[in-house]
Amino acid sequence: MREVAFIKQNKAKWLEIEHVVNGKMKKNPDDLSSLYINLINDLSFSQTYYPKSKTTVYLNFLSAQIFQKIYKTKRIEENRIKHFFVTEVPMTVYEYRRYLYYAFAFFILFVAIGVISSIYDKDFATLILGEGYVNQTLENIKKGDPTAIYGSGANWSTSLMIIVNNLVVGAKLYIYGVFGGVGTLYALMQNSIMLGAFQFFFKTQNVLLESAKGIWLHGAFEIFGMVVEAMAGLILRASLLFPKTLSRLESFKLGFRNSFKIYLSTVPFTIFAGIIEGFVTRYAQVMPLVLNIVIIFGTLSVIAFYYFIYPHIVIKKLKKNAIISGAKIR
Repeated sequence: MREVAFIKQNKAKWLEIEHVVNGKMKKNPDDLSSLYINLINDLSFSQTYYPKSKTTVYLNFLSAQIFQKIYKTKRIEENRIKHFFVTEVPMTVYEYRRYLYYAFAFFILFVAIGVISSIYDKDFATLILGEGYVNQTLENIKKGDPTAIYGSGANWSTSLMIIVNNLVVGAKLYIYGVFGGVGTLYALMQNSIMLGAFQFFFKTQNVLLESAKGIWLHGAFEIFGMVVEAMAGLILRASLLFPKTLSRLESFKLGFRNSFKIYLSTVPFTIFAGIIEGFVTRYAQVMPLVLNIVIIFGTLSVIAFYYFIYPHIVIKKLKKNAIISGAKIR
């Protein structure tokens, strides 16, 4: 069958599925399953006869979307919040996982720029962090507590201030994606270069380990969350710049809906990071080293598992329990 005839024959069915995915039409789970079976058959046919065609790309994209819709509809008796974090977010992260890799690549690059700049310019840390902050930290180092600055202020007020500030930073990393991703990358660059310069500054003062004992107590959640927020911003960017077979408006609506889920998933980590920074980090230098290690690697393991490993586990489970035989997720 010629591709034009294939499209003409199935166009109405595909448009119906698009309407279901975009929420313009409702179907019960059985009807969704039937639609998905037909779509998988069309995708298989297209992969066989038109492997490099835009039609195949479109059908693969559409099949991933309807697959999510099926399992979203199946959760009727499940707690909505639980479903959101346990199933919906991991599925969305899996679908857009390459943007997580991109965000981390940019993060590492920008941190490296901060470190290298500090190596070749001894005043770089002062330029980035501010003279007042650097001088205060030098005084704290002389007193034997390089992270003493985290002990200023009352617990609750400090936590609240930090949480609000980090939520604002995260929102910028995400929303700035609408400016072609330039705003997202700029915000990520600012924070990452600052981190690189900050850590290298402590190294020059021979207190890198002591500083890490404090900074990374809350930093695992805070910094990893920042990268995920940048991921969401990059998804927003892609939805605007690369709509594929969808109209730019429909692509943006879909990209916004999915990227917002990912952004929203970082909020609990941001809140916990603020609580740790306000209540725990101030005791970093006096608590047992083993406790520092447990908290740092414990929090890092939790957030890394959730965004890097758990999505694959969820997808593997869904494949295994799929109500449709032969279902494929790419």
